[in-house]
Amino acid sequence: MSDDNQIYIPPSFFAVYSDARQRLREPIDVVRARYEICEDLASHLVGHAQIQHHTEVPVESEILRRIHAGLAVPESGVSVPEAGWIVQRLAELLGWEAPEPEPTPDAE
Repeated sequence: MSDDNQIYIPPSFFAVYSDARQRLREPIDVVRARYEICEDLASHLVGHAQIQHHTEVPVESEILRRIHAGLAVPESGVSVPEAGWIVQRLAELLGWEAPEPEPTPDAE
């Protein structure tokens, strides 16, 4: 592994890009780039969620549900599985109870 590729990607994010046999469906460089985007987005959403919690929506699960709904549309720039991961990570960063993961289309 080269020095510029030592970003730790958690197993939960690898699962977003893994098939049933736990093989990556995309090249590692793609997974790494998508992880960085999703992690940054989760971190960025912390402030937004806190403001919502203190001003408009006091129920944490409702805030997370709304954020997921906003991220789960094609225009958001993230896939539905990535949106689920971002919301899970956001809950973790906030110290809130994580919502149940959304079912993925290939989980049958």
